[in-house]
Amino acid sequence: MENKYNMTLEENIFLAKKMLITNVYSNARMEGINLTFPQTKTILEGVNVPKLKLDEIQCILNLRDAWKFVINNINAQFNVDFICKVNEFVARNESIEWGKLRSGKVEITGVEYVPEIPEKDKLENEINNILKIENETERAIEYMLYGMRNQLFWDGNKRTSTICANKIMIENGVGIIKVADINLEKFNVLLTEYYNTGNSEEIKKFLYDECIDGIKI
Repeated sequence: MENKYNMTLEENIFLAKKMLITNVYSNARMEGINLTFPQTKTILEGVNVPKLKLDEIQCILNLRDAWKFVINNINAQFNVDFICKVNEFVARNESIEWGKLRSGKVEITGVEYVPEIPEKDKLENEINNILKIENETERAIEYMLYGMRNQLFWDGNKRTSTICANKIMIENGVGIIKVADINLEKFNVLLTEYYNTGNSEEIKKFLYDECIDGIKI
């Protein structure tokens, strides 16, 4: 795998800020929140959208704060504590606990695979192995899928994993991972297959081919 984009840190941060509304919208749609891009934009501009539920509005505001945290801390060390901090923003007031590793069993709707209860020391070792992947884009995609399949938190795992993967992307100037509406159905099909089999080859290729944005200078 090769990087599709090669930007400076400043250029990639500029792109992330410019795409903030799009990224928040994409992350919300990934979790099944049924809202439109104009509704997302309206919420982020501080205007109420009467048709949306309070928890949907909360989701959008949480995603905004998670993205801002990552952008403002782009040089921070990537580890379990950082990932927990992202989840603290993402799942605030939505989950049993937010910002803390899951302490009990969960099942993923529609799949047979049941993830283990996460242990911090084991996670640190596995994440360190992911961070040793030489190519930065592959490293980010690998972490994104790892975080999703292992369900590190009670809630918000897809959102947290995607935003954390983008921390890796942005700090290395290799773009933004974003699953657009047009790709969402295919992504969900491939993600279900990945959950069940643990084989990431097809979904990694899909994410690389269809879900990376950037600026060619």
